[in-house]
Amino acid sequence: MGAVPSGAADYAGDGPTQSSEESQLPDVEAHITGTVWKIEVEVGDTVEEGDAVVILESMKMEMPVEAEDSGVVKEIRCSEGQAVSEGDVLIVLE
Repeated sequence: MGAVPSGAADYAGDGPTQSSEESQLPDVEAHITGTVWKIEVEVGDTVEEGDAVVILESMKMEMPVEAEDSGVVKEIRCSEGQAVSEGDVLIVLE
């Protein structure tokens, strides 16, 4: 016979609670077309928002690709020396 917390009724039936889409972290994507120069993480590593996870090389310049969210590296979808296009998924976080 627990009491209903104040305001709890306001949330009942207002739509779905956090969906799997909302709770899923965004993939880390290439922001330029270039070559993967160096991968800075391994599967299982914990990264913080803003950490460089991959270094791309384009036109003789090194461009870090940073994680947009904190998380754990679930999958690495690129390899050093691989050519990538803008928007390609490089790292999957969970």
